[in-house]
Amino acid sequence: MTIWHHRFTRPARKHGLLLIVAALILVILSGCQQVAAMEPINAETTGFFNHYVIYPFSYLLTFFADLFGGSYGASIIMMTVLIRTGLMPLMLKQQRTQLGTKKKMIEIQPELEALKAKYKDKKEPEAQQEMQQEMMGIYTKHQFNPLTSMGCLPMLIQLPILIGFYQAIMRTEEIASQQFLWFSLGETDLILPILAALVYFIQFRISLFGMEETQKKQMAVFGYLTPVMMGGFSFMVSAALPLYWTIGGLFLIAQTLVFKWMFREKNRELRERALMKKEAAPSEST
Repeated sequence: MTIWHHRFTRPARKHGLLLIVAALILVILSGCQQVAAMEPINAETTGFFNHYVIYPFSYLLTFFADLFGGSYGASIIMMTVLIRTGLMPLMLKQQRTQLGTKKKMIEIQPELEALKAKYKDKKEPEAQQEMQQEMMGIYTKHQFNPLTSMGCLPMLIQLPILIGFYQAIMRTEEIASQQFLWFSLGETDLILPILAALVYFIQFRISLFGMEETQKKQMAVFGYLTPVMMGGFSFMVSAALPLYWTIGGLFLIAQTLVFKWMFREKNRELRERALMKKEAAPSEST
């Protein structure tokens, strides 16, 4: 494995890990905070997050439910679409940052290869430390920071929003007694968890389009774990939450397809440049 391959794919691997951690936070909190979820949210509820994040979402859920003739299911769908639409600029910025990272890594690949060749037969700890220092020097010269280049800030920004919204769903009193389609929003449903898992599985498969085989393998564990996790926790909560997840997943499918189309030329160019660099790079055996 070349040093270029190792360093080029590491940001994607770290980003995948952060995505799964974010999903775990959302799902585990929803499963573990059932006691808090039983405490209704209203204008008098104390606490900064309650008052300025959760309650406004709860108010909007009731507002849209009134517009839809008292249907909180339709309100959840509407709010999910609105929130995801509002978050799209952040996701677009994240996508552009990731493409910029790939381009930068391709540009510095020859220097990383030369550095690897220089220290190929030097396995001493001191030599490896020197190699790491020189590698950081290369990153500094090209104004590249492996930590900030992953574009994870937009993902972290949206976490309080998504957490606040699911808390609003769980703590808006009127939702628990509402019927929507074939299920009660306040009770566990047997079909919605399967739908949620299926939607996120499809979204993961679509996200793999255009990736290299090595990247697909690295993302496999994270990608297959998320649908299982979504489905499993959906059996532990009231149906309102997997409804929210399912609609959110459908939106992500559409968003992924749009982004794939928007950046199709750029992605193709980067794949071609990366392939040329890999073919030109000397193998470890020479």
